[in-house]
Amino acid sequence: MLQRVLPAPEIAPQRLHQAMRYAVLGAGKRVRPLLAFAAGELAHADPARVEIVAAAVEFVHAYSLVHDDLPCMDDDVLRRGRPTCHVQYGEATALLVGDALQSLAFQLLGEYRLADDMRTQLEMVKLLAAASGSRGMAGGQAIDLESTGKHLTMPELEFMHIHKTGALIRAAVLMGARCGNGLDGKGLSQIDLFAKLIGLAFQVVDDVLDAEAPTATLGKTAGKDAKDGKPTYVSALGAGRARTFAQELRQQALAALAAFEGRALRLRQLADFIVLREF
Repeated sequence: MLQRVLPAPEIAPQRLHQAMRYAVLGAGKRVRPLLAFAAGELAHADPARVEIVAAAVEFVHAYSLVHDDLPCMDDDVLRRGRPTCHVQYGEATALLVGDALQSLAFQLLGEYRLADDMRTQLEMVKLLAAASGSRGMAGGQAIDLESTGKHLTMPELEFMHIHKTGALIRAAVLMGARCGNGLDGKGLSQIDLFAKLIGLAFQVVDDVLDAEAPTATLGKTAGKDAKDGKPTYVSALGAGRARTFAQELRQQALAALAAFEGRALRLRQLADFIVLREF
């Protein structure tokens, strides 16, 4: 799906389109698209609709990685096991890659019919925009940059990561669910709670892996958070307590799905993957 909706590499401007494909089509866990599909399944959504939402969310995520790796941000040279986009294509092209991927995400949301009710589809556009902007991912990154070298309390860490990491994960789940009609307001609230909890757990595990896993396993530079003085759940709690905290969040997330019983199998499996993964 990603290959199909990305511009072909031979279409002008070729270098930009090649770089966009480089940023998106490399190795990756695709957790956010998988969450969209799992929530869509729970809501009896047409998979052909969900795959558009999944692609849009992955484009926003990929753009954020490209920009995060730039020298003016986290200044990293390795992502998903190979050189970062700006190392491979130059900083100017990498900046344009992020801009173009974000625009393409919203183009997809306007180009395809994703919900029976157009008001619902507009709500999906709003969800992704809010999750990407200053009250979501971009805002979380701003807090992260401002917090370098500082000690954050647990509530401050949670606030940062609800925006930086959690917002897009929550949008993926809610957008996938809105492609279908199988959930009422209470059901949407329950999967939103699940997404909030599992989004935090995702970040906690990321912090632990950054501190403990080797670069070859992570596919990105290991230990960089500590080296750069970034506040993390490991610096706040220690690795052991952080792992316990991730498990607590997982259990709370699974409890939020209890009313759905077997219908939420895929979401439960993804919760296990997010917390129990080793990469």
